[in-house]
Amino acid sequence: MSSENGTTPTNFIRNIIIKDLESGKHDRIITRFPPEPNGHLHIGHAKSICLNFGVAAEFGGRTNLRFDDTNPLKENEDFMRAIMDDVRWLGFEWDELLHASDYFHQLYDYALHLIKTGKAYVEELTAEEIRAHRGTLTEPGRESPYRDRPVEENLDLFERMKAGEFADGTLALRARIDMTSPNMNMRDPVVYRIRNASHHRTGDEWHIYPMYDWAHGISDAIEGITHSLCTLEFEDHRPLYDWFLDNIPTPCHPRQIEFARGNLDYTVMSKRRLRELVEEGLVNGWDDPRMPTLAGLRRRGFTPEAIRAFWTEMGVSKADSIIPMGVLENAVRNDLNVRAPRTMAVLDPLKVILTNYPEGETEWLEAPVHPQNEAMGTRKVALTHEIWIERGDFMEEPPRKFFRMRPGGEVRLRNAFIVQCNEVIKDEKGEVTELHCTFDPDTRSGMPGASRKVKGTIHWVSAEHGQPAEIRLCDRLFTVPNPLGEKDHDYREFLNPHSLDVIQHAIVEPQVANGEAGDFYQFERTGYFCHDNVDSKPGRPVLNRIVTLRDSWARIEKEMAQNQS
Repeated sequence: MSSENGTTPTNFIRNIIIKDLESGKHDRIITRFPPEPNGHLHIGHAKSICLNFGVAAEFGGRTNLRFDDTNPLKENEDFMRAIMDDVRWLGFEWDELLHASDYFHQLYDYALHLIKTGKAYVEELTAEEIRAHRGTLTEPGRESPYRDRPVEENLDLFERMKAGEFADGTLALRARIDMTSPNMNMRDPVVYRIRNASHHRTGDEWHIYPMYDWAHGISDAIEGITHSLCTLEFEDHRPLYDWFLDNIPTPCHPRQIEFARGNLDYTVMSKRRLRELVEEGLVNGWDDPRMPTLAGLRRRGFTPEAIRAFWTEMGVSKADSIIPMGVLENAVRNDLNVRAPRTMAVLDPLKVILTNYPEGETEWLEAPVHPQNEAMGTRKVALTHEIWIERGDFMEEPPRKFFRMRPGGEVRLRNAFIVQCNEVIKDEKGEVTELHCTFDPDTRSGMPGASRKVKGTIHWVSAEHGQPAEIRLCDRLFTVPNPLGEKDHDYREFLNPHSLDVIQHAIVEPQVANGEAGDFYQFERTGYFCHDNVDSKPGRPVLNRIVTLRDSWARIEKEMAQNQS
């Protein structure tokens, strides 16, 4: 995770790895990213991806992509393909593509070893009874009446579980550890449960499936992982991770290290909640551009460079925190500002007729593609007798500090000349339908009056050459910073009704209309936009707003804080 200036910010995980290499404990670093293929990855997963792949690459190591496919009821190949696409989109490539299911036979053999050494037993209590026996944080658990079964009976029952003789939920295999441990995870945790379900990779071979805590550490050991980097909620599971590896003959014992998750405000980062939004039709799929999923952010127009820079800036720590969404949005602005081509688009068109400009003529003006980067060259901008401007750039009775178009007032058309509004045309309802203006030819670039100053400059698009486009104004998904933290409320109550506003008849420059899926632009004075990678088609451009030019939510939050004080 190197910063943009090439330096690598230090953190406690990096320091541990440096110490391990210098001491000779390891001669090569091996990490892994172990997603469960039961949904799409989100922006929080990107932190783990950047950390695991980044730290291994920095020290010349390797990183495996390993799917934790131990729950056949929730996982499928589509999610696997999506996860692989996300990792590659972020700019990383794994050394080996692996699955926990690759190790099902080894995991089973290790479970037999636990049973044979008297450290695991077959449980007949129901799931509810197991929970009742486990105790609380202040009270020890109670031992199961089946805890002291003979080894031979446990082996027989476990083999019959594997053969599919029992119904789901009737039996389970539990580790025999310590029902009085202050760590609830050590109170005889379940190692295997019966699931008479077909697995998308192993078919109907298995009727029992390993729990995550059992499969995770052993998979790490089989692969020779040196540093198993996990988020902070697994800190209490580390003693169990170590106990399992200490009590079976694995080839090595990886070190589990925990770090704080990546949390953002104004969204939800729980895969379960994201699935609810999708399945209940509250968003338009996992790749909805309002979603914090990597597929959604990619569709919206966020760049992998911006996401990597964001997580580098946020760093790695042991302290949980919620990061303002504006910080991520600023990372995107910083990235796009230096490379997004400039163009003009009118989202709410109002026609302007330049009465002293010849009808039927087109003048192609030269405009910079990027005002701070001459190497990007220039673009051609069509000027014609009729143009479109933003309806919001005209007011018939403007307030005192309104410096855009008004009756009798002057403004400069960007990259063109100064115009004056002479006449306002209205329909029978009194709605303004068009403006008649005259331009001052002496204020063109290169003419004597080119330097004449007016207070307002507005963007515009030729009515003849501009192309219609659908514009989707994407915004934050929720109206409150922490929708899951609002007591006595369902998080769905705080869905932002304006998280997606659709403009059907915007007008864009021809090069935007002819762009391809994924192309991004800065619409001057409006924001950064990207061709939708699903719905945008030749002749029917659809663009998503990536971010506004400025953080408008910072002002809203400031006003809310002032109103509450």
